[in-house]
Amino acid sequence: MGKDELKSHSHQLVTQVRKSVTIDWTLRESARARIKVLVKRILRKHGYPPDLEEEATKTVLAKPSCFAPNGQH
Repeated sequence: MGKDELKSHSHQLVTQVRKSVTIDWTLRESARARIKVLVKRILRKHGYPPDLEEEATKTVLAKPSCFAPNGQH
């Protein structure tokens, strides 16, 4: 996977997660579950190895910059 391709996948992932986040996503299990499903779908779409999927999903959910509005971290 090339650097540009990886950058494109990352951008898509962050964009979709930001669209799905609600104010109370950290409090509601259903909101977190919806975001996890979204992340896993995007990873599968781009051929991410299934055995590494769970760890990658945890990493994405742990990154607060993924959920900040554009330009804020």
